[in-house]
Amino acid sequence: MESSHNTTAQQPRHILSLSGGKDSTALAIYLRDRIPDLEYVFCDTGKELPETYEYIERLEAYLGKSVTRLNADRDFDHYLHLYNGVLPDARTRWCTRKLKIEPFERYVGDTPCFNYIGIRADEPHRKGYISTKPNITPKYPFIEDGITRQYVINILSESGLGMPDYYEWRSRSGCYFCFFQRRIEWVGLLKNHPDLFEQAAAYEKIDDATGEHYTWAKRESLAELSRPERIEEIVNEDQRRREMHQTRRNQTLVNVFGFGVPEDEDEGESCLICHL
Repeated sequence: MESSHNTTAQQPRHILSLSGGKDSTALAIYLRDRIPDLEYVFCDTGKELPETYEYIERLEAYLGKSVTRLNADRDFDHYLHLYNGVLPDARTRWCTRKLKIEPFERYVGDTPCFNYIGIRADEPHRKGYISTKPNITPKYPFIEDGITRQYVINILSESGLGMPDYYEWRSRSGCYFCFFQRRIEWVGLLKNHPDLFEQAAAYEKIDDATGEHYTWAKRESLAELSRPERIEEIVNEDQRRREMHQTRRNQTLVNVFGFGVPEDEDEGESCLICHL
């Protein structure tokens, strides 16, 4: 249930937004004993992976504190209907605005708030979500304390939570049909959650009036992507990229291919409020 929280102006709230990813989860653990009154929120689109929901529940058990779910009455399908069935993409990102940013800002209301963001010290290029509301102040504890990726992994390991299970085949949190997924991750979704892959494919359509294709992946539908010969091409290309990365350790794949390192691609272009 979304709330504006009745708190006096003299008592700023401390809020951490969870994505179900490794960095925000590690930050929740890192700050648990440092900020006792820290609030935890999760903007639920209704289209998250089962592994994400399970990971949030495990985190709640570890923290001994509940995570507030936002969007209880307005999920992705609600807004898709309002946008006349037009899928979000990298240009519009209405899903991020309607299902992440606006619910969070409604939850905060006008009370002064410190918003804790899980950007690491080894991610100088990332910005994360910064509200335009003057009462919301971003805080970056990992940057301030010099916390890097390996330290985050250590935090998760020592807590017993470990990494989210979807990292075995996916490099980021977020909706199962996120348009920022690489094609190899779509292949992973098809293998691990064929039902969700089919549901994602069902959202795709062709505008009969204009002939325009509305697809999650650029330039091909999920039906095309799921053909056995296409899957083989995608798997082979991903392997070639990984092998090239191994031989070019002094370069980033941003320079080589135009996207992030395969083992941690959420450092590339994405809706960071979804993927931290």
